[in-house]
Amino acid sequence: MRLFGSSKRKPGWLCINLTRDRVDVAYVLTAGKARPEVLLCDSYRKEDDDTATLNRLRRELQLDCYRCTTLLRSGDYQMMQVEAPNVPAAEAKSAVRWRIREIIDYPVDAATVDALFIPAAEGAAGRNPQMFAVAAKNNFIAAAVKPFDDADIPLEVIDIPELAQRNIARRFEPEGRGLALLAFDEHGGLLTFTCGGELYQYRRMDIPLADFAGAGPEQRRDLYDRVVLEMQRSLDHFDRQFHHVAVARVAITPVPGADDMQEFLATNLDLPVQLLNLAEVMDFPHVPELHEPARQAQCLQMIGAALREEGA
Repeated sequence: MRLFGSSKRKPGWLCINLTRDRVDVAYVLTAGKARPEVLLCDSYRKEDDDTATLNRLRRELQLDCYRCTTLLRSGDYQMMQVEAPNVPAAEAKSAVRWRIREIIDYPVDAATVDALFIPAAEGAAGRNPQMFAVAAKNNFIAAAVKPFDDADIPLEVIDIPELAQRNIARRFEPEGRGLALLAFDEHGGLLTFTCGGELYQYRRMDIPLADFAGAGPEQRRDLYDRVVLEMQRSLDHFDRQFHHVAVARVAITPVPGADDMQEFLATNLDLPVQLLNLAEVMDFPHVPELHEPARQAQCLQMIGAALREEGA
C-alpha cells in the first residue's frame, strides 16, 4: 500500500512500528551487499504519546532521511484469497475491490484495497488465476499514518506482516522448492508458505509467544500438540492446492523451549524442521543483541518489512 511517491533518501528501508509502550525501529541495507545488513534494530520506550516520541526519534535518528514503512496490526485489515478479475493484469488491483464487496462487512468505498497475484502452476489450464486481496478501513489507515504525519516523518509504504514474513522466508528457501515458515510473536503465530520469493498461502494461529514463556512442561506439550495439528492441516491443504510446489522443510522462529518444540514437530511431521537463525542469511555486526533468539523472534517481521525490495 503506497502512500507517497519516492524521493531522494538513504538507500534501503527503515521500518518503524508503534506498540503500546515502545517504538521499534529497524533499518536494513541490501544494495551493494553480498548479504543484507541490519544497520539498526532497536526499541525505544515511549515517554509521551506517539507523536512526541516520533518527534524525538526523528531528531535523534534523522528519520526523515530514510524511506520509511510501518506494519499494520493483524486486526486492522483483512486478507482474502479471491479469483482474479477478468481484466488485464495492470488493472487487476483496481478491479479486485469489486470482488470483495460482498466479503467485507463494511462498504467497499470505505476501504483501502491492494492485491497481489498468487503464482499458478506452469501450464495450468482451466483454473482461474487467484489473488490475495488486502482491505483495511480508511479510518484505520488514517489512524496509522497520523502520528507519522504529525511528526513530519514521511511514510512511503504501509505493509502487512504476511508480506514482511515472506521477505524473510525467501532468504531461506532452497532453490526451486518451497518453505513453510512458522513465526510467533506477541500477537500469535503466523505460518507462511513461499516459493521463489512468492507468497502462496498463510495461516494464523491463536498462540502468542507469551504462552510458551509461561507454560510448564505439560502445558507446553499441549501447545506443541495444537501447533502440530495446525501444521498438518495446513500442509495437507497446501499440497492439495499447490501440488506442483514441493515444500522442502519447516522453519520455526525461536520460542521458549525451542529445541523441544523442534524435536516434537520433527517427530510428528513428514518434513525436516529447523530453527530459524537470521545470522545464516544476513549480517548485523553493529546489533549484537540479534544473536539472541528471543530478540530475533521479536524483531522478525519488522526486519522483514525493512527487507522490502522495490517492485516486489
